Amino acid sequence: MSLPARGHDPAPAGASASAGASASAGTSASAGTFASAGAPASPTPPGTPASTEPPARPGLRPDRLVPTAQGLRDAAARHGAPGRNAVVMTMGALHEGHATLIRAARARVGEDGFVVVTVFVNPLQFGAGEDLDRYPRTLDADLELALGAGASVVFAPSVDEVYPGGEPQVRITAGPMGERLEGASRPGHFDGMLTVVAKLLHLTAPDLAFFGQKDAQQLALIRRMVRDLNFPVEVVGVETVREEDGLALSSRNRYLSAGERRTALALSRALFAGQERLAAQEALRARADALPNGRDRAENRAEALSRLGEARAAADAHAVAQAAECAGPGAVRAAARAVLDEAAKAEPPLTLDYLALVDPADFTEVTDDHAGQAVLAVAARVGSTRLIDNIPLSFGPPSPESPTLGAAT
Repeated sequence: MSLPARGHDPAPAGASASAGASASAGTSASAGTFASAGAPASPTPPGTPASTEPPARPGLRPDRLVPTAQGLRDAAARHGAPGRNAVVMTMGALHEGHATLIRAARARVGEDGFVVVTVFVNPLQFGAGEDLDRYPRTLDADLELALGAGASVVFAPSVDEVYPGGEPQVRITAGPMGERLEGASRPGHFDGMLTVVAKLLHLTAPDLAFFGQKDAQQLALIRRMVRDLNFPVEVVGVETVREEDGLALSSRNRYLSAGERRTALALSRALFAGQERLAAQEALRARADALPNGRDRAENRAEALSRLGEARAAADAHAVAQAAECAGPGAVRAAARAVLDEAAKAEPPLTLDYLALVDPADFTEVTDDHAGQAVLAVAARVGSTRLIDNIPLSFGPPSPESPTLGAAT
């Protein structure tokens, strides 16, 4: 296993795809990104000059923490790994969700493999007014968690190391998929994300790259970029890790007060309500198909679904009030929306950004006759904290071409 020689790091390919990722030149960063990007991915407070070398960390093996691309190459050479290598890209503030990714990477490459965990708070993917300056930086704890989960080395570069010429003039453009949902709410976010992922793929030269399914749209775009621009890497999605009460693990959860956290549980509850609605629908569809054929199968299904609406309304009027008269994707959305509408009345309230049921191939809304894989996705703000979550669903028998979030590419 070897990394690119210094001075020969390959640049992102200039290929383009009308529906996917492409390379673009001359675009500008969101306002305030590089102006406020002086905080490196280290525990220094905002405004402190970036250091090119990590401080001494007794007991934490400073040779396992590297701040430069050359240091990463040297670490790989010292390791002398005969097997494959993997990368887990993070912005730091690591938690059990990240540890799960690292363990998955270690399991795939084996003990002889080389696992790189990157810690870099990327200014390109933060817009004006977002939390770049206050994003948690906990490098000491990150190093300990990463090494304990199986990382070979932690690559924690400064902004200058990743963008040595300042704001990059050539970057990856996410295309139409990057303008939907998260892209509509955070213009330019996915362009910045794909640009840094492309750079880190070049710098780390992995055989496998592991990403969480919690950021489902990000995962889909990375897969599209890898396919469109012929990156020689396998992208692996790893299932979302949740707290016992269902809240998806996120570095931003630490922003929440106790009351805000209670309200935030509505995101996962809404997704599970949609999932349960679909499961009940599919069970009754199967029962309807098994009824005697004295009547048209469509009539059997309609009657069964009508009974479902009545039974569910009696058992749980709140969750099914808007869904009792419909079936399919509309019922799933309605069941989830009912939970979010209630959370909007809570104290503190939840402010919904979007709730969408989308095709995982391009993140367009699914139609009422959709069959196959789908993603139920939600984004909302509780207090000053914006949170996202999603859950994969399957409507009827999936088509052979229908992608799944966890499938490797």
